[in-house]
Formats: sequence, structure tokens, C-alpha cells
Amino acid sequence: MSDKITFIPQPLVPPSAKTGALSGTPRNPAESSFEEVFRKELQSGNVGFSRHAQQRLEHRNIHLSPADLTRLNQAVDQVRAKGGRDSLVMLNDNAMIVSIKNNQVVTVVDKQNLKDNVFTHIDSAIIA
Repeated sequence: MSDKITFIPQPLVPPSAKTGALSGTPRNPAESSFEEVFRKELQSGNVGFSRHAQQRLEHRNIHLSPADLTRLNQAVDQVRAKGGRDSLVMLNDNAMIVSIKNNQVVTVVDKQNLKDNVFTHIDSAIIA
């Protein structure tokens, strides 16, 4: 026995019409303030350090001077101008993997630990 099942199509309503919110407006003030802070950080141009990279710097007793940070920022800008996404940056006998898109150092390896390391998932390298 086969009963016929009929579906009644429902009209498609965009999510903004369901909630009554206008498209393009933030839902709450916290989202816009995060977005503002995020944009300011990206526009500052300074390279940040991930938690992992910070731990590596501390554990391996690597200190970067303001001049080193300036050279690092300049190197990242050069890689960005050439279209790099993930880069190996050599700075003062240290190797740094930098996410150009996120403007952030992902990890740091010092001279003593460079031997026998293989760096993968990079598309560029620069000596700063």
C-alpha cells in the first residue's frame, strides 16, 4: 500500500527578515567593538606573536630588540608585497614561521635547534 505524501513548499525568507534586523547592522554592540579593535590591530602593521611563539621565545631565552622587531616587520611587509602567505623569516640566527595573512609569528626556532628541522607549509622565505 502506497500513500501519496505531498509537501507544501514554504517561501524562503532571508535570516535578517526572520529576526527583524536590518542587514549590515551589528546585532549587539560587543561585535562592533571587537571588529573595531581587530581592524585597528591589523592596521597597526606590527607583527604579533602567537602564544606558542611567546612560549618558544621564553623557553629558548630569545630576546628581540626594537631594531629586530622593526626588521621583522619590514621583512613581513616585503613578503606580503610579493604575495606570500606563510613565510620562513630568518632573523639573527633564529627562524620564525610567520602567517602573513594573520600578521603573526607562529613559532620560533633558535640556532641550536635549527639542525635537522624541516619547515613545511611555507610558500616563501626571507633573510631579514
